[in-house]
Amino acid sequence: MEFNFFGLGSFISEYDFKNKDKAVRSYVNYMLNRVQSMFEYKGLPDTIPQKMIEIYIMTNGHSVIIEHEGKLYVCFGNWGGEPNEYYIPTKYVVANPYLNLFKTYTIGEDCVLAHNDSLYYGLMPMFKRYASLLVENDITMRMVDINSRIAALIDAKDDSTYASAQKYLDDIEAGENGVIASQQFFDGITTQPYGEHNYQRLTDLIEFHQYMKASWFNELGLNANYNMKREAITSNESQLNDDMLLPLVDDMMNCRKLWIEQVNDMFGTDWSVDWASSWKDNIEETELAHDIMKAQIEQSERSESEGGDDNVEPEEEEDNGTDDVPESDKPDDE
Repeated sequence: MEFNFFGLGSFISEYDFKNKDKAVRSYVNYMLNRVQSMFEYKGLPDTIPQKMIEIYIMTNGHSVIIEHEGKLYVCFGNWGGEPNEYYIPTKYVVANPYLNLFKTYTIGEDCVLAHNDSLYYGLMPMFKRYASLLVENDITMRMVDINSRIAALIDAKDDSTYASAQKYLDDIEAGENGVIASQQFFDGITTQPYGEHNYQRLTDLIEFHQYMKASWFNELGLNANYNMKREAITSNESQLNDDMLLPLVDDMMNCRKLWIEQVNDMFGTDWSVDWASSWKDNIEETELAHDIMKAQIEQSERSESEGGDDNVEPEEEEDNGTDDVPESDKPDDE
């Protein structure tokens, strides 16, 4: 008897690896769930959940903070109006049927532009790129895994033999034992050896999968190991990519601090934002490592400065050629 937990039993079925669009959305959504823990906001009103701010600006790249009927809201929309001298839009068009709100706002006057990054790009292009590569690799790994069950390729000479061979392969893909019905099947086929290198190929695909996932996390500021050495790696090797972790997430944090300051100035609020979860731990560890390195360099420079005179070798006395000679060994004066 199957246990149906809160009616979820009917939704549990085999994962469709061939449905690429659905698989990409799955990867993207799970990563969006993870990055919701990147920042922690304080001072937000009840009308603006932190989750909605992050989803809007991470997926759309931008949104606006507006005041409507005495309450603050975050709304996504699109650009409007003439651009300024730097070709940056000056208007923002909002359409929110629930609030009965259809209005064009002037950025910086009656709304604040909340953006994820300096180019208002968002994370979706990056997410789709990595998700698409991972989905393709998932499909390839599944094919290699299934094909590793086949010891040889089958060449069928007639329709009847082809149908029997196809049934045999379908049983293998379904995880069942293939059954040969007659001697005619063996007489009507030829085989070629297959599958000797599947194990090595699957290993390469797993390493590529690990590399792509680690690169994805690295771009989001999380230190995931992508070193594919078979041996143990040193601590220095594990820290080689520390410098590449921070630029993007630093830009994301700086953008949030900028528009939060603008919100506080325009609407008299007291909002703030800080790192959270693993990102906070990673930032603190990186800053601590930099402080330790800086202290070590300063200590080394100070030691060289204080002990500089002690390292100078004493000057040798000038040799005048008249070594001290005992009185007894001196020649008598004539």
